[in-house]
Amino acid sequence: MEDGNRVSDTTTHDLGLDPQDHEEFMLEPVPKQARRPWWAMFVIWVGFGYVPTGLIVGGQLAGQGGNAGMTFGEAVTAIVTGQGLLVLLTFALGLAAMNTGLNLSLISRISYGKKGMILPMLIMALLTLGWFASIVGMVGEIFDVAFGELTGITLINNLTFEYVLMCLFWGAIFTWSAWRGITAIEKISGGAAPFVLIVAIVVAIMMINEFGGFSNVLAEANTRSGMSQGTGVTIIIGAWIAGVIMGVDIFRYAKRAGHVLIGAAACFVLTNPLLNLIGYTGSIATGDSNFIAWMVTKGALLTALGVILWVLALWTTNMSELYCNALYVGPAAESAGFRIHRSKIVVTVGILGTILGALGFYSYFFGDFITILGAAFVPLAGPILADYYVVRKQEYFTADPNAMPPVRWPAVISFIIGAVMGIVFQYWMPLPWDFPSGLGALMITFVLHLVLSRLLSSRPEQQQVVTEGFVGPMRKAGV
Repeated sequence: MEDGNRVSDTTTHDLGLDPQDHEEFMLEPVPKQARRPWWAMFVIWVGFGYVPTGLIVGGQLAGQGGNAGMTFGEAVTAIVTGQGLLVLLTFALGLAAMNTGLNLSLISRISYGKKGMILPMLIMALLTLGWFASIVGMVGEIFDVAFGELTGITLINNLTFEYVLMCLFWGAIFTWSAWRGITAIEKISGGAAPFVLIVAIVVAIMMINEFGGFSNVLAEANTRSGMSQGTGVTIIIGAWIAGVIMGVDIFRYAKRAGHVLIGAAACFVLTNPLLNLIGYTGSIATGDSNFIAWMVTKGALLTALGVILWVLALWTTNMSELYCNALYVGPAAESAGFRIHRSKIVVTVGILGTILGALGFYSYFFGDFITILGAAFVPLAGPILADYYVVRKQEYFTADPNAMPPVRWPAVISFIIGAVMGIVFQYWMPLPWDFPSGLGALMITFVLHLVLSRLLSSRPEQQQVVTEGFVGPMRKAGV
């Protein structure tokens, strides 16, 4: 690959082509000319953050279904702690993306090696595929709940014909949106985000009033118990850690560090904590954290509004899942020796995810999916953070990601150990003081990467790479 800016200028800006024509900068840095304004980061992250898992997590904190839960004060503490940690992680990764213009795959080539990055990127591809399939299923489910079994036809896994049809239809819409690229994500999120937030707040107030007011909700909430702070924080982080890591692929379009902070805050200070609280209070007031389910019992108008709200909220999230998936699969395939165009990846994975969603992936696997995410895959970011901020920051600006050695073992080894430890901490050996298992594994991975980098510093693959003529896009601006 040539100079990242020279390639970008020639293929997109000098010729006036749309970014999607050259694969959304899948294998090169995003140049300064293609960076987006602060409000784009804001609306994208509000839209990205509005996913029903925020409601589900709120319900889990409330002990929905007779399970262990938390009092309102304990839940607020867990939300503030968990979301605060997510802001810090998102900003740290997003700042690296903004400074280098590199997507997650290209950043990982420097920390993990050109072929070493295949493992973490395939894991991210699997995770985003799982999220895409789950969200497709969520859309099908709300149509099923709202309009019932009109045909009376039941297909495999006791799924209705209407559910499967809506999954296939909206899966195709989500796939088309992801194929359109970052500009489509920005436009759809910008239109949907304000509407979604306003309606969510209004409906939450209506549910609380129906229960007799906030004092009644608070009194009932204070009877909930049995869940530790560590478990609550782990649930919150687990629900969003994949999104935090995916943030690299969005923040590479940011112009300034302040814009990264605005995006992170839009998701983890505004949108997601709000959903956690609405899910918590909704679970107390109605027995269901998903306020859309309450809306569809309140007449045709609220039913229609609820379905529209649900689809818009999931649309803004799911096209980002598929958009990022292609940015993991494409570079991983290129590192393995063959090139796949982004559009083909989007369509193929979109079809696969739509089929999985229509088969009920969401209903059967979603709960375990989130738990494993929080425990095992948080450490994926450890080597990147340690490498960028401590071990070899300069290399991220002066080295062509294509010129990396095949494998940088400190990152690969530390990630594998961290992932295993995350599972061990979650299921067999809980950490003291209810410390979140995923965060504990991340800290181990971070430190282990530093230690291994020092111990293996004399190995050829650990030497700093400088590519003649390559200068990162923001480096030219003196960053």
